[in-house]
Amino acid sequence: MSFDPPTLIARVITLIIAFTLHEYAHAWTATRFGDYTAMNAGRLTLNPLSHLDPFGTLMLIVAGFGWAKPVPINPQTIRRNNPAGVMWVSLAGPLTNLLLALVAAIPLRFSLVNINQPSGTIFPSLGYFLLIFVLVNITLFIFNLLPLAPLDGEKVLSFFLPRSWQPVLDGIRRYSPMILLFLVFFGPRLGFDLIGKLVHEPVMAIARFLINR
Repeated sequence: MSFDPPTLIARVITLIIAFTLHEYAHAWTATRFGDYTAMNAGRLTLNPLSHLDPFGTLMLIVAGFGWAKPVPINPQTIRRNNPAGVMWVSLAGPLTNLLLALVAAIPLRFSLVNINQPSGTIFPSLGYFLLIFVLVNITLFIFNLLPLAPLDGEKVLSFFLPRSWQPVLDGIRRYSPMILLFLVFFGPRLGFDLIGKLVHEPVMAIARFLINR
């Protein structure tokens, strides 16, 4: 992974926007379902400082894997108002990242911005910034839909699984963070790059489709 100044600046700006809108979408959707936990915790805001986790942001910059502060919700309140509410609250964040990628890809797809314009020694060119913006947001979209806690995909899977499978999911949930860390950091070193298959390859395929490359 490149650590040159244009890449770092592009990734930092992208992550501030992507993480902030991702978490805001969770909070906004929960509020729409009658749960004001996130709003009362000060998370219904576009202030990045309310959402960014310093270590999680650093990890995504340097390792391509990271996180923001989870938005607190009350699942009982949400489900009381809508049985599918928690699922939609969980989907709101990844779908927001997908929407951001779609919007940023428009100038690249229709050649309104030159994707091959070289960056300066410090600041990225507009084309390079938009490319990074598209790639990072698609990565967040795909990665967060993996069905392992604490990722959003685990709650989406929980909604669609039959009730008889819930005890199995509950048993896996306690080990999910450790499984996730193993797959991200140790899997590739052991020749078992499941994350690469499930995330990186789909990200590149979607990005090529969006920008028509």
